[in-house]
Amino acid sequence: MKKGFAPVSPTQKSKKQNNRTQPISVEHLQASLSTYFDNIQDPRVDRTKQHLLKDILIITILAVIAGADGWEDIENYGLSKQEWLEEFLELPNGIPSDDTFRRVFEKLDPKILEEKLSQWLQKIMGSVSSEIIPIDGKSLRGSYDREKGLKNLHLVTAWASEQRLVLGQVKVEDHSNEITAIPALLELIDITGAIITIDAMGTQTEIVRLIRQKKADYVLALKSNHPTLYNQVKDWFNIARTQEFMGIEVSYDSRTEKEHHRIETRKAKAVSVASLGGLYKQEQWAGLRTIVMVERIRHLWNKTTREVHFYLSSLPVDAPINGRVIRQHWSIENQMPWSLDVTFNEDKCRIRSLNSPQNFALVRRMALNAVNQETTLKRSLRQKRKRAAMNNDYMMQILKCFCQA
Repeated sequence: MKKGFAPVSPTQKSKKQNNRTQPISVEHLQASLSTYFDNIQDPRVDRTKQHLLKDILIITILAVIAGADGWEDIENYGLSKQEWLEEFLELPNGIPSDDTFRRVFEKLDPKILEEKLSQWLQKIMGSVSSEIIPIDGKSLRGSYDREKGLKNLHLVTAWASEQRLVLGQVKVEDHSNEITAIPALLELIDITGAIITIDAMGTQTEIVRLIRQKKADYVLALKSNHPTLYNQVKDWFNIARTQEFMGIEVSYDSRTEKEHHRIETRKAKAVSVASLGGLYKQEQWAGLRTIVMVERIRHLWNKTTREVHFYLSSLPVDAPINGRVIRQHWSIENQMPWSLDVTFNEDKCRIRSLNSPQNFALVRRMALNAVNQETTLKRSLRQKRKRAAMNNDYMMQILKCFCQA
């Protein structure tokens, strides 16, 4: 299995952007789709194969781009678009039934779709050098099954915040947590030169070691799950603040934003690790250079709140840079999960049998990537999906992202 994606030069990236406005031929589309979806190991018994696996996968992705939330939606999309689909798909026995889509995705190994996502990203992705890559967990609330005793499927996802691409996802195994899933995700993708941000759950020495081993930087939240280190940093900043950081070299940044009937001020202070006179088990935190404190003051219409957060960073002692990275981490909550829940109805989806929840989640993320890569229509994700459902030419425009070389 190929891991990660190859950096693309600025010249290559410019060519790809220019190609977005060029028409795509059916022959080129067929060849490109075959590159991704031919030769996938089919989980079905030979005697039951009335439809090509490639056709089933492609129809599913197109249907999800167009707004499908389940198997019947996918079948209806295929039936509605059958004449158009026949231009580039074989469809030897017409459109598969909803049960056929379900059975295939129940049996298909999720690692296969993950490999295809990775293969595709190698084609469309630019360099991630200096890009902020938040890693965060997300539960699929509709995937539980009370009668069968199945818990929600929980996934850990990496998000390229600038290029607005899902880089990969890993399932959190039962009776486990994100600590075990994050290293598997980091091994899956190329993060060379990137800045990795993770919430407190992922602030672990082994994860830090892996990030540095893969030649990336990090900014990680520090909370009370590391009580000794957290209390040491908290107490030091409390004393330093009362003394107005006298004799301490500190980098400072303050920003105020007004939106949604609230005023939020964020004050960031960054100091070198040496300023603290040595941290608890400091040698275990590979590449640690900076400790950051961020104070968030929110003025709402009826109250004012104040929160203080601490971060471990391998970046230089620069509050504006570290503060920007921390703010960008919050974007994963506003962009990727929000889009999946609100636009793709992920939390309401009741697909939950065998491998189908994880596979369908991967299809959603491929669809999200594809719609985000299409930039000729300056509309919301929801409006782009509606346009793709109604207009075959616009769907072809979105499909061009699979044809970039």
